[in-house]
Amino acid sequence: MKRITILIAAGAVLALLAWGANKFNAPHSVIHVVTILWKEDSTPEQQQAALDGVKKMAGEIPGIRNVWIKALKVQGRGKPGKDGKPGRAYDSAFAIEFADQAAADRYVDHPAHLEWDKTYLAIREESISHQITN
Repeated sequence: MKRITILIAAGAVLALLAWGANKFNAPHSVIHVVTILWKEDSTPEQQQAALDGVKKMAGEIPGIRNVWIKALKVQGRGKPGKDGKPGRAYDSAFAIEFADQAAADRYVDHPAHLEWDKTYLAIREESISHQITN
């Protein structure tokens, strides 16, 4: 009886540990993260239109799973000025999740992306892009 009680208690402890464990996934999708420094003369409306364009592209380019366009924290500065002062702080960021590397590769030359680039590049001073997967 004592042995059964110990086994039940041990099982309960293991179940609680498993239940409380942090669960996460390591998907093989590709995340494309871009931080942006807008041109000083760009307007907030132009900037928002460019970010909204990311969502529009997502509806037109096969293989895009998710997009994020609302930056909560953006780090980094643009290139230092000729006077040696630090560059302006980056303003915005967006992220696109692609189903796989092939989808990320197709995005580069897709007509919807090339059309969006016309609006985006006209108001972007510089950007930094990263692609991440598992």
